[in-house]
Amino acid sequence: MALEHAIMVSLAERPGTGYEISRQFDRSIGHFWSATHQQIYRTLRKLHADGLVSYEPIAQDGRPDKKVYSLSDSGRGALHAWVTTPTPIQQLRDDLGLKIRAAHRDDLPELIAELQRHRELHVARLHLYQGFEKDDYPAPDSLSGRRLHQYLVLRGGVRIEEAFIDWCDEVVSALQRELDENL
Repeated sequence: MALEHAIMVSLAERPGTGYEISRQFDRSIGHFWSATHQQIYRTLRKLHADGLVSYEPIAQDGRPDKKVYSLSDSGRGALHAWVTTPTPIQQLRDDLGLKIRAAHRDDLPELIAELQRHRELHVARLHLYQGFEKDDYPAPDSLSGRRLHQYLVLRGGVRIEEAFIDWCDEVVSALQRELDENL
């Protein structure tokens, strides 16, 4: 997926200024596709030049006009084409997995500590996602349309975090066992 698609998804949900889109990335989309504010503004200019988004200038007192972007008909067509195109399986690139493979017995205490640190970071992210789930989707069985789709992506994030935490526990347990056996 390219940043262009993430921005078009945001605009398909609701028109907004570059600032509002950046805030949406900070609050929700960015948990699954990150981008800096500069990348978002640069990509909005490109999407506009390509005719995939349009904007309405809004006058402001004492400041430059702000631009409220929306997805153009061409943008909706491009987004539809992208959504319906097969997605390749994602390639996993994981430094932690490589470190586990490279570790020797002398490395185990530090590696275990690093895995525990990662576990805690993923627990924190899981709690954040669960908070979104509780606050924003209290009745998931009644959802449809965009709200259902947003919820399903969030559920994917919850499941990924749960699995990563379980994997960290499994790896720490096995490495601790190996360390204890070699003492």
